[in-house]
Amino acid sequence: MSDASPPLVRPATAGDAPRLAQLSGQLGYPVAADTIAGRLTRLLGRAGDVVLVAETDGEVVGWVHGSEQDLLESATRCELLGLVVDARHRTRGVGRRLVAAVESWAAGRGLELVSVRSNVSRTESHPFYERLGYSRVKTQHAYRKRLVLRP
Repeated sequence: MSDASPPLVRPATAGDAPRLAQLSGQLGYPVAADTIAGRLTRLLGRAGDVVLVAETDGEVVGWVHGSEQDLLESATRCELLGLVVDARHRTRGVGRRLVAAVESWAAGRGLELVSVRSNVSRTESHPFYERLGYSRVKTQHAYRKRLVLRP
C-alpha cells in the first residue's frame, strides 16, 4: 500500500466472510469462514450494527464492527466491538480510517459517544485509541459463564 492511495472503506458483504475469518485469527479469535458468514449475515440485517472493511488493491486488509448500544443506565452510544488490521498493513492509517468511518456512521445516527474496550494485554492498541482522542475511563474485570443449553 502506498501512502498516496488510502484504503477504500466500504460496507462488508457476505463474500468477505473468508477474509474476515482470516483476520479474526490474527486478532486471536480463530473462527471458520462459514461461522463468520452466518454471523455477518445476521449483523448486516440489523440497522443498529455496521461492519466495514478496508480494501487495498482489491484485498481486504482490515475490518471493524460498530454497534448502537441502547443502555438503561446511560445514553445510547456506539460501541466498537471489533477492529483488526492485517499485520502487514498496520501503522499505515488503515485502523484510523476504519474507526473514523464508524464514528461517522454513529454521528449520522445521532449518537454523541463512541466507546471501545481494549484488553489490557493489547498494549499496542491503547496508544492507538488515545491518539484518536479516546480517553481511558475505567479498568474492569470481564467475567464469562458458559451456559449448558438444553434441547
